[in-house]
Amino acid sequence: MKATVLVVEDEEKLRRVVELQLKAAGFEVEQAGSAEEAMKLTDRADVILTDLRLPGSSGLELLANLRNQDSHTPVIVMTAFGSIETAVEAMKAGAVDFLPKPFSLDHLMTVVNKALELRTLRDENRDLREQLGQRYKFDNMVGHSPEMQEVFATITRVAPTRATVLLCGESGVGKDLIARAIHHHSPRADRPFVKINCTALPENLMESELFGYEKGAFTGANTSKPGKFEQADTGTVFLDEIGDVPANIQVKLLRILQEREFERLGSNKTKHIDVRVLAATNVDLRAALEQGTFREDLYYRLNVLPINIPPLRERKEDIPYLAGYFVKKLSKDLNSPVESISDAAVQKLLEYHWPGNVRELENVLERSMVLASGPILEVGDIKTDTAPRTRPGTADNFLPEGTTLDEYEQSIIKEALHRANGNKSQAARMLGLTRNALRYRLSQMGIES
Repeated sequence: MKATVLVVEDEEKLRRVVELQLKAAGFEVEQAGSAEEAMKLTDRADVILTDLRLPGSSGLELLANLRNQDSHTPVIVMTAFGSIETAVEAMKAGAVDFLPKPFSLDHLMTVVNKALELRTLRDENRDLREQLGQRYKFDNMVGHSPEMQEVFATITRVAPTRATVLLCGESGVGKDLIARAIHHHSPRADRPFVKINCTALPENLMESELFGYEKGAFTGANTSKPGKFEQADTGTVFLDEIGDVPANIQVKLLRILQEREFERLGSNKTKHIDVRVLAATNVDLRAALEQGTFREDLYYRLNVLPINIPPLRERKEDIPYLAGYFVKKLSKDLNSPVESISDAAVQKLLEYHWPGNVRELENVLERSMVLASGPILEVGDIKTDTAPRTRPGTADNFLPEGTTLDEYEQSIIKEALHRANGNKSQAARMLGLTRNALRYRLSQMGIES
């Protein structure tokens, strides 16, 4: 479809010349001789080209009216008084460009095309944000159980505030999705959302990644670099797996939460930021407090508004709804012929224990749909993890003979380190511990590295 330009100009001859040029370039043209007349036509326009001096209301008043109506139509202003002050005033009022009279027709077309490109970019950006908002709507976060309805109600209450939220739950329950939902339902929705996976950051790089560094702070620091917190200024920081943060970084996080300030690595200049902090953990931080691996003052700063997300095995009434939702979503994503899931297949899902929670359910359904041949996902198509979970010892002798509990625990830790090739973070994940909790146990065993 042809783009439409609304030309607002009280001088009829100039209006006619501009109209002919725009029509020759393939545009539709609407005309108005005053701001009052133009306001009746603005909803038809893709770009508005207006003089600043008009009979009755001025071009600046037209801009103000459009802004009050939350119009996204780009406006170009024309004026015979081509001073910097006039241009600045028009830009402040919302104009996207400025045409001083007299102007060439080539200049006119350049400015109009540029404004139309801006309109396209704005529309694409708005559509993208709407899609992102839809993804994290509560009706897309499926949960019909009382436990999940309580979680959704809590999100509704905490999202408008700037209070720190601690999300607690096993891996795969949807902590990341809930953190994003809180952000996108908050006044900071159009500001940055920065996720920081504390487990994925090497301990020796964590400080520089979180808080940034100055040039020369360490070997290879050839330029200054802002950290994650600076990137999230005026927005939200999501600290995933907060239990894995080392003690020296915990102190700096506490200062961010209390004072909203920090220093970059290699700098003594204090920076102030405005961020909302959301944190998540899949371990019991209270146990880490007892072990001395997590600061008590930081825990209480983070635990202002705790949200506990129950595991899927404790809310199995959600499984039929989740299964239907994922089948519909994955059918589109995978271009799969599967359109629905049978009652028998749902029953099989209900009988499984789901150690990987909702993430595992989605993965199982994706695998099953890829291998399915018909439009309905049948019980035979469901491919869950059926490998038996081996447990050492027997019911009569749950500890290996001649082994104490401490010795047995140490042997498990050493085996985990061996399987992880000495990587403490990976070994901690195998054991279901935080990196700090594992470090504490290693120090008790006399193993420092």
